[in-house]
Amino acid sequence: MLRDLSHPLTDAMMVYPGDPAVTISPGLTLEHDGVVVERITMGSQTGTHVDAPIHTVAGGRTMADVALDELVGDALVLRVPGAREAQPYGWDELEADGGIPDEVPSIIIIDTGWARWFGEEQATRHPYLSAEAASELWRRGMRVLAVDTLSPDETGGASGAFPVHEIVLGSDGLIVENVCNLDGLPSRLQVGFFPMKLQGDGAPVRGVVF
Repeated sequence: MLRDLSHPLTDAMMVYPGDPAVTISPGLTLEHDGVVVERITMGSQTGTHVDAPIHTVAGGRTMADVALDELVGDALVLRVPGAREAQPYGWDELEADGGIPDEVPSIIIIDTGWARWFGEEQATRHPYLSAEAASELWRRGMRVLAVDTLSPDETGGASGAFPVHEIVLGSDGLIVENVCNLDGLPSRLQVGFFPMKLQGDGAPVRGVVF
């Protein structure tokens, strides 16, 4: 059975602080036009979405350069049972059935349990991945990092830095944010993140476990 890993796109839904607001309103109606068409305004980084390198890297790849097969395939789910509000988690906090292998699949999904707070202010105080752990995952073969939080980096931190973005996007990898419905999944699975065919810095995705 397929499992959807994406938040629905809804009017006034939560976005990363400072991103364009989401508005979904009637564009055409049955009563006046004979058809229903919604008018949608939102940013490219809305809901469950993928970041292309150009999101934080000058001259980086855009979504037009990202092949679908980069976002489909074997994945390893890493869990952080001790994740704490607004605190970093490192290599020692990452868990997988049987341990983390020396060579990991290209897609890594991190489950902190924070997806339950999406849409609430608590979501902005999510735990975040350490740069050291991100570097080690990259060294072991990760090329797509998916997280169940607004960002793999701290949101609203005083430094304003994005070290994990710099490591992953700066190495020409991809980041998927706001993944959900990870409860009960095995550590090893097949997943696909299917983006809208936008050609800019990122795009909403439909995440699917096969």
